[in-house]
Order: sequence, then structure tokens, then C-alpha cells
Amino acid sequence: MRLWSLDPALLDRRGLVACWREALLAQKVLQGLTVGYKNHPQLDRFRDQDDPVASVGAYLAGLANEADSRGYSFNRSLIVESVGSPQKIAVTQSQLTLEAAVLLEKVKDRDADWYKDLTSLRAAVKGGSSEDIEAHPLFDVVVGDVEPWEKATAPPSTT
Repeated sequence: MRLWSLDPALLDRRGLVACWREALLAQKVLQGLTVGYKNHPQLDRFRDQDDPVASVGAYLAGLANEADSRGYSFNRSLIVESVGSPQKIAVTQSQLTLEAAVLLEKVKDRDADWYKDLTSLRAAVKGGSSEDIEAHPLFDVVVGDVEPWEKATAPPSTT
């Protein structure tokens, strides 16, 4: 499961669709409607919120907004409605840099044209300037190390 902290606009088509599916699964897990994935570390940041389901709903809405901007049709009726508005979730600059490197490595192999369009992201990762990496609208970027729930390590090269 990969629930990207990155701005959904950075995700290639396959990445955006996969993230949508995985976030829908996360929503079911947080509702207690699944048997598996209950202890997945990427869910910790949502569980730590006052209303975890509202938080993952806001995450899904951000993905759906990006899908809309590309002319895709994600079924928004699958997003569980929430009464309150979720608070922003902190994500570290180091986490964003790591995720950007992971994304670049994936996109390099599966969508060369998209990879070429990510020039500024490649430059930010190569130069270590994480403040130039945009986060998903749900997240508030803060200074810090890679998040404790992260299991990935940076790929060897993103050039």
C-alpha cells in the first residue's frame, strides 16, 4: 500500500489510479470493514487524527480532484461522508523527498514521457531541495526526518 504524501498532480496515470484504489482500501480498513491490512504502517498517520475516516476521505477527495482535472472519472460516491472537516496532517520534508525519489524510479520505468515532464521534481530530488516538492493538499509540510512508518528506502538513482 502506498498512500503518497506527494501532490496527486505529480502522479502518473497508473500511480493516480493505484493510489485511489489503495486509499479506498484504507478507508475500509479505518472503518473496520476488512480483515487484512489492519496494521499497515501508512495508516498510522490517519489513525492519529480525531476522525480518521474524515481524514482519508479528504485524501480521497484530493485524488478525485486531480482525476477530474485530467478528465478521468473517479466515483466520488465511494468516499464516506463526514460531518466534520479534517485537520491537516503533518508530513516531513524528508518524507516528501524520499517519496519523490521512489515515484521517479517507478515512473522512469513505466511512463517515460511523464518522467520527462517531471524535470523540476527530478531537480528537487537531485539537489535535495525538498521545499520545492508539493504535498497532497491534506498535508502540512514540516521540517524533519523520514516518517517512522515509512518502510521504503531511497532508490539508488533518479537521473
